[in-house]
Amino acid sequence: MRLIVAEKPSLARAIAEALPVRATRREGYLEAGDTVVSWCLGHLLEQAPPERYDPKYKQWRLDDLPIIPERWQLVPRSQARSQLAVLRKLIKSADSVVHAGDPDREGQLLVQEVLNHLGWHRETQRLLIQDLNRPAVVKALDRLEDNRRYQPLYAAAEARSRADWLYGINLTRAWTLIGRQAGFDGLLSVGRVQTPVLGLVVRRDRDIAAFEPKPFHVLWADLQVANGSLRAWWQPGEKHPLDGSCLDEQGRLLDPRPAEALAQRLAGAHGHLAELDQRRKRQAAPLPYSLSSLQIDAARRHGLSAKRVLDVCQTLYERHQLITYPRSDCRYLPAAHHREAEKTLLGACRLDGELRGWAEQADFRLRSKAWDDAKVGAHHALAPTGRPADMDRLTRDEANLFRLIARNVLAQFYPALETYETQAMFEILDERFKAQGREIIEPGWKPLFTTRDDVPALPLLTKGEPATVTDAGCEARETRPPEPFTDASLIKAMMNIARYVEDPVVKRTLRDTDGLGTEATRASIIETLLTRGYLVRDRKAIKATRTGHALIDSLPLAATQPERTALWEQRLSAIAESQDAPEPFLEALVSDLRALLGQASAGRLNQALKASAQGAAPEAPVRKSGKGGRRGTRQSAGTRSRRTSQTKESRPSSSSDSKPARVRRTRKRTP
Repeated sequence: MRLIVAEKPSLARAIAEALPVRATRREGYLEAGDTVVSWCLGHLLEQAPPERYDPKYKQWRLDDLPIIPERWQLVPRSQARSQLAVLRKLIKSADSVVHAGDPDREGQLLVQEVLNHLGWHRETQRLLIQDLNRPAVVKALDRLEDNRRYQPLYAAAEARSRADWLYGINLTRAWTLIGRQAGFDGLLSVGRVQTPVLGLVVRRDRDIAAFEPKPFHVLWADLQVANGSLRAWWQPGEKHPLDGSCLDEQGRLLDPRPAEALAQRLAGAHGHLAELDQRRKRQAAPLPYSLSSLQIDAARRHGLSAKRVLDVCQTLYERHQLITYPRSDCRYLPAAHHREAEKTLLGACRLDGELRGWAEQADFRLRSKAWDDAKVGAHHALAPTGRPADMDRLTRDEANLFRLIARNVLAQFYPALETYETQAMFEILDERFKAQGREIIEPGWKPLFTTRDDVPALPLLTKGEPATVTDAGCEARETRPPEPFTDASLIKAMMNIARYVEDPVVKRTLRDTDGLGTEATRASIIETLLTRGYLVRDRKAIKATRTGHALIDSLPLAATQPERTALWEQRLSAIAESQDAPEPFLEALVSDLRALLGQASAGRLNQALKASAQGAAPEAPVRKSGKGGRRGTRQSAGTRSRRTSQTKESRPSSSSDSKPARVRRTRKRTP
């Protein structure tokens, strides 16, 4: 019997449907002749808790840190025991095994650690599937490879898993224990990903709190030209520089007197169009969504949290089977899908008037840059499956998200947006005034997105033509503080974390990786920080609580910034490419951990708690259990709260980040 072990049930179903023999559903697997297809449910195994290595670790003590296992152990996840039992039974009867994890680092780990755990050490084949389309799966089944070729990927993923355990377990225990010494009776969780995310929010909150608005002034002039009128804005330092004290570093006018004096002279003044730049531009439609880009758009358009978007997408995928696999970091589609796109989209959209209208007007002969096999990783972009979406049977959130997903794929079959953009520079009284305009020539995909064009068109202009001032005025404005983070902007910041670092090498590494977290974990990281009382929602804004501020202040700076992720990814990528070994990476981490633990100071934490209690940061909300009792109570910084179940010695000992960042495998190893 040949056993194929897929990463998840949806992949197992796609494999079974591509087999030459019709599959029969069994408990935990699909049977097709002499081939059986079973699956994992994500990670069936997890790193063992410290007390599994030595019972003394059940009691949290600073003297025991750092905890470093001599021989690493995995234990079954509680919700995965039944499926693990199915696989154990099947593997005993197997003559050959095919590893069908996702074609990336984590996918290699997820299935192989189960095979190893169940004692399968014989020859294993590797099935690499990037597209669940039946022809693509059939092709992949004909191109099985030797799983030994992918051992470097497994080594890198295993090293990442162990590193996150070491980092999260040891620092969380250390800071929780010094928290008790400082009078804080609660869990102080530290993780490689979640803590830099918290640091982002804390620093943004402080930038807002420290912001001092500064007044500045703008001068406008309404001009009459040959073919109409327009408004232009004074450019105070471009041609006739003012005293440096009048302008800030961004060229804004701080002193109103020059503008007011010029405004009085402008009435009825004559000038001419000195410079004219006119260009025709083409803009392609936005690409189909990855999960994170959908979370950003859905937060802005519909006010949905990142977790809500993920939950709704899972329902659309699993229950309604209306969309493809949602936990994707890719915004491209397989080239083979282009041939079936017309049938798929017309079928998916036929029950909704708006989507049906868009689908009927689409030109399915068009081929945008979205169809690119070279840019498809372990998963492709979110797309409709072709099953008709009955909006009457969907919740409002489900309908809204399906429309967004379908719209972005439909937009690939619309022409480019074509605009005519004008920038005009007028000279009046030896001063320069700028006007800008945009005219839409071909709306293309733009009507599907119902976004307003905030730049009006300018009248027809000719370089050198005269202009007369009909009105002018000086407006007083104020600089504005940074916006607080929202679900949308925090997800975007995690995706584009390179913006928040200075080192050019680190910047480049972070640009080449997935940023902080993965598509599947970013929402859960935010929710974890909210649940633990480090963040709080204030309407749409996400702010750090007093506890969150105190935790960041008490940690070494290196633990609160994203550079560590970049440094890890450099080492892990080298391991995945057989250029390095896991042992030196883990040894360096242990050395780093000892240095970080040496900086754990109850006095410093106590000062941070007191400072945060005196600041303007909000307290964490009290969370109640479903039975009406208090549960997970969070105290304000500097005060003691009731001890919750999470702060007892028997608290869970898993690492504090849910699922760390993935890196897609290199193209040379993908089919």
